Amino acid sequence: MLTPTGRRLRIGIGGMAIESSQFCPHRTAYEDFRVTRDGELLDRYDWTQPESDLADLVEWVPLVHAVSLPGGPVERATYDRIKTELTERIEEAGPLDGLVYDIHGAMSVVGLDDAEADLTTAVRAALGPDALISAAMDLHGNVSRAFAEPLDLLTAHRLAPHEDAWETRERAARKLVERLAAGLGRPHRAWVQVPVLLPGEKTSTRLEPAKSLYGRLAAVEALDGVVDAAVWVGYAWADEPRCRAAVVVAADAPELARDQARSLARHYWDVRRDFGFVGPTDDADGCVRRAVAATARPFLISDSGDNPTAGGAGDLAYMLGRLLANEDLAGGRVTALHPGITDPEAVAACFAAGAGAEVTLSVGGRFSAGTGPHAAPYALTGTVTALEGPAEAPEGALRGNPAYAQGGRRAAVTRGGVTVVLTERRTPFHTRADFGTLDPTAYDLVVVKIGYLEPYLHDIAADWLLALTPGGVDQDLLRLGHHRVERPLYPFDDEGFEEPDLTPVLLS
Repeated sequence: MLTPTGRRLRIGIGGMAIESSQFCPHRTAYEDFRVTRDGELLDRYDWTQPESDLADLVEWVPLVHAVSLPGGPVERATYDRIKTELTERIEEAGPLDGLVYDIHGAMSVVGLDDAEADLTTAVRAALGPDALISAAMDLHGNVSRAFAEPLDLLTAHRLAPHEDAWETRERAARKLVERLAAGLGRPHRAWVQVPVLLPGEKTSTRLEPAKSLYGRLAAVEALDGVVDAAVWVGYAWADEPRCRAAVVVAADAPELARDQARSLARHYWDVRRDFGFVGPTDDADGCVRRAVAATARPFLISDSGDNPTAGGAGDLAYMLGRLLANEDLAGGRVTALHPGITDPEAVAACFAAGAGAEVTLSVGGRFSAGTGPHAAPYALTGTVTALEGPAEAPEGALRGNPAYAQGGRRAAVTRGGVTVVLTERRTPFHTRADFGTLDPTAYDLVVVKIGYLEPYLHDIAADWLLALTPGGVDQDLLRLGHHRVERPLYPFDDEGFEEPDLTPVLLS
């Protein structure tokens, strides 16, 4: 099958994806990214494979893709290196009909205010004005006009947790192919920002009102003449003027795009006060006390303020201290598993001592020391109960979890009833494979550095609590100290907030 021009389409694939907390002392370096090129890049996606129904229609041109576990802002030299490679590969690829732009949307770079706008402007310049760009994004991205303007299509996940992440990328690719194969140009895109900025843990699509808001998108997309509809929550742990919710609707008729974007933006604004945390909350001590007293096992607690998959440093021992301050846990009458505090020096000490050895360690604060009392290292004396080499990535994990590219050793240390997992590198614990030889269901409590529970954790939790702990991704936005976001902005401003202008802008 060929296009109307009598040849296969040439479509590039590339991008740079990370969400970066500007309240996190960690800095993201080049080695924190998993960088793929050539055949390895094409292997990321099902729809680029020879057996795909798109194979006869499209020649996929792999450029470069860089993805990192969320963290602190990206070092400028790292950003410049990846940006330069991406734009040079676009220029070297020769004429392209389009680009699948696989990004996140919440990248912060040291010295830049709107990193995605800067990157996208450079990508458009390298690609030229005629090729179409279709961006696949996380709904926790920040969509400024400067970023959206050079794009022809942009869509985002419709589920949080992001169980549809790969569907989003495929939707972006197929929408692009459809436009190009039919000889259609850029659709009309209606863009509007909504002056609301909420953390992801208050906007899970498992619950109302996000469930209904995001549930509308497929119906809007199905309207005759609509190409795509997307809503972004925004990324709450950056402090830039672009940080707020956004809506973009693409359609063949400008008024259709504008009407649907306005309706979605109004819906978001009208329900802004209805958003609540995805689960019951308490402070750290309250969560520990309630979990110890409960009969449901395993009882999960989210150490949400230091969640590395939202941009936290992952090195805070604050929750470890609160666990061992509980007499039942310290005395071993109740057991708890607490993965994973990033501390390469403590891991090295455990490996040097060997399994079964008693160790005295200063745990945590490798990135965060000096940022507050919550970031102080914890003096831990305990027994080394497990040592593991770099985690083996299960089948398919490299696609979904960039942390597997980093690897790193792990050490488990037990004191009383508490077993803490120390990691060489910042590592999420979302799936059964992430826990290695340790079985989380064998413990009374499992205290994970996460926000809302990912599917595996959700499935094993007999009950759970969201601990509102301090850190680089503190859920209490008002105590973080934003000072550069554009005001007024809910929830920073509420009483006396004038009705916002939600008139969508048609992008050129």
